[in-house]
Amino acid sequence: MNLTILGCYAATPRTFTNPTSQVLEISNRLFLIDCGEGTQTQLRKNKIRFTAINQIFISHLHGDHFYGLIGLISTFTLLNRHNSLTIYGPVGIKEVIKLQLRLANSWPQYELNFVELKSKQSEIIYEDKKVIVRTIPLKHRVYTNGFLFTEKTKERKLNVDKIQEYGIETCYFQNIKNGHDIVLDNGTVVPNHVLSLDPPKSKSYAFCSDTQYDESIVPIIKGVQVLYHESTFLNTEEHIAEKTMHSTAQQAAQIAQQANAEKLILGHYSTRYESIKPFKKEAETVFKNVLLGDDGVNFKF
Repeated sequence: MNLTILGCYAATPRTFTNPTSQVLEISNRLFLIDCGEGTQTQLRKNKIRFTAINQIFISHLHGDHFYGLIGLISTFTLLNRHNSLTIYGPVGIKEVIKLQLRLANSWPQYELNFVELKSKQSEIIYEDKKVIVRTIPLKHRVYTNGFLFTEKTKERKLNVDKIQEYGIETCYFQNIKNGHDIVLDNGTVVPNHVLSLDPPKSKSYAFCSDTQYDESIVPIIKGVQVLYHESTFLNTEEHIAEKTMHSTAQQAAQIAQQANAEKLILGHYSTRYESIKPFKKEAETVFKNVLLGDDGVNFKF
């Protein structure tokens, strides 16, 4: 699982920082999460193939999370894209994008689909043979969702030595991978755990931005491998975080601790701060395995 942070700063873009956008690669799928202004430039800088992006997830309709979307859609058209593109986001995302396309008289030649979200309960919004994506309802000034990406349980691995020892024929291999016991010709039952090995642990990633401190998301993300949680402010500005419905670094760490996450990535820093290092220091007072998100950083898990 790879995560590329294209942008992770709050509100306005600057010459040296970008608003929220990230690319998650999991089970050979590439998902774009949020699409702040400048996203397509960051995609190029980080050498991410435009053609590999077929799903885009938009958390909410504040500009620093989706103002780069119409530009990316238009560039896909100019590049003669043919693959369909599906955008998942709050009700209204379809209206605003179609209005921009209509006014520009610039309709894509590829299929453009919208899955508009309105539920305040966690729900599965994407599923294929390898990955499930469900929403994480967040508390912000407008309707907002985070997203939980989870690999499905992989097939068990064949224990080749035991397969040969028992003379198991090839036609039974898939049953073994699926977890079934095998009955030999003489009636002996060979337990599956003898013939196979446990698959690698399924990987998972939770994206939570923007949101105020909200413990109700903990059951949804319980045991997640990697949690990205917004940390717009430090504790000294907690009163502003409460007023604007954002979180502090320490609050992000509290959520990670309660969810028993393996790792916490911080991001969505207010541009009022000269350095992001204090965010890590503050979060580590609560949760030890803290990583600092920053533009252009790639994490491998």
